[in-house]
Amino acid sequence: MIAGRRCFKIIRAILFDFDGVLTVDKTGSESIIKFISTKCGLSLKAVESNYYKYNEALLSGKISHLDMWESFCNDAGFKLDYNILLDAFKNTLLESDMINFVKKLKQKYLIGMITDNKADRIDLILEYNDLGQYFDAVSISSRVHSGKTERYIFEDALIKLNVSPEECMFIDNTEENLVVPANMGMQTILFDNANSFFIEFTQKLSL
Repeated sequence: MIAGRRCFKIIRAILFDFDGVLTVDKTGSESIIKFISTKCGLSLKAVESNYYKYNEALLSGKISHLDMWESFCNDAGFKLDYNILLDAFKNTLLESDMINFVKKLKQKYLIGMITDNKADRIDLILEYNDLGQYFDAVSISSRVHSGKTERYIFEDALIKLNVSPEECMFIDNTEENLVVPANMGMQTILFDNANSFFIEFTQKLSL
C-alpha cells in the first residue's frame, strides 16, 4: 500500500474507484466485452480486440460510445443494436458488500467516486441502480479529461466536495492509481477484496 503524508485532519470524505472496487469485474471494458460476447454469441477475442481500439479515446472523452458504435460493429464484422451496449451497462455486476458499505458510510461521510471511465456508462449505471443519491461528487475521466495519473481529476472531486486532500481517503484496486492522491496528502487504501478492505478501513478510522 502507498501511504500518503501523515494526516492531521479528521477524515470527512471517502472516495472510491468504481470498477474493481464497487464492481465484480476489474475494469469496465472487461464487463462490457464479456456481456456483448455472451449475449450475442460472439467470439470474446473479436469483441475484445475491436473494442479496445476505441478504449483510450473513450476514457479520455475524445469520443463517446455512440460516436464509435457503428465503426466498432463494422470493424468487428457484425451488426448490433446500440441497446445491447446499454444493456451491458445496466448488467454491470456490482459488489454488493461494498455498495452496502457505501450506503452505510453516507450517513457519516461525504462520498465521492473518482474513476477512469466512460461518463455515459457511469451515468446509466448510477441511474439504473438508484445509486446517484449516495455520491456527493462523481469525477469521471471522460468528463473531466483527466485520468488518475494526474491531479486534476482528484482536484475536481475536492472542489465539488469542498474538502482538502488531508480530509479524504481514496480507495482503488490499482496501486499506481494511489500515487497521485497520496502525494496530494490523502490517505489511501489498496483494495484487494472486501474482507481485507474492511479490516484496514476499520483500523484506520476506528469505526
